[in-house]
Amino acid sequence: MAWTLVVPLKPLARAKSRLADTAGAAALPGFALAFARDTVGAALACEAVRDVVVVTDDPLATRALTETGARVIPDTPGAGLNPALAHGASAARAHRPLVPVAALNADLPALRPRELARVLGAASRHPRSFLADAAGLGTTLLSAMPGSELNPGFGGPSRARHLASGAVELRLPDVPSVRQDVDTGGDLRAARALGVGPFTARYVGLPAPGAAPGAAR
Repeated sequence: MAWTLVVPLKPLARAKSRLADTAGAAALPGFALAFARDTVGAALACEAVRDVVVVTDDPLATRALTETGARVIPDTPGAGLNPALAHGASAARAHRPLVPVAALNADLPALRPRELARVLGAASRHPRSFLADAAGLGTTLLSAMPGSELNPGFGGPSRARHLASGAVELRLPDVPSVRQDVDTGGDLRAARALGVGPFTARYVGLPAPGAAPGAAR
């Protein structure tokens, strides 16, 4: 089953504000773009993924993520995260009406294609399902099979919100890279311990990973 993933990305100048204490405000746009490039590259390398739709109005991110291989569309609603995701899912299904879609966070710099494939395989057994983040409060992936609407409820304690909406929680023990989003300095350290992708590694001054961008890790 070939999935379309929808990845939302706010303008880089407003991204990752909670990392300011760790990285400094001037570095935040670069971190956000590096995270997104590694996320999208790994997603496109996943055998279960056919394409990635990025929803953003940021011109630099548009150029970079188009080069990575994503289809980038503007955030036409301009009304925040969840309307952007609904817009991306609608655009995906306008292109492929029977596509299974999944919303994926843009800040998963340690994402491994094989782990993502396991999550999507489990998601294919439910009309709607989600994966909680490493903290157990938020959500990193929300899926909808053909015939089901995505109905995203991201932001803050979204795990409880998605449970209340009827989505099935995917309880997989071996997919840490799909759970580890990065909002804080502690999150970044945890992602680095898992092994971040090449763009994030270069941005934080780590040795380049052995794999090429998006390769299975």
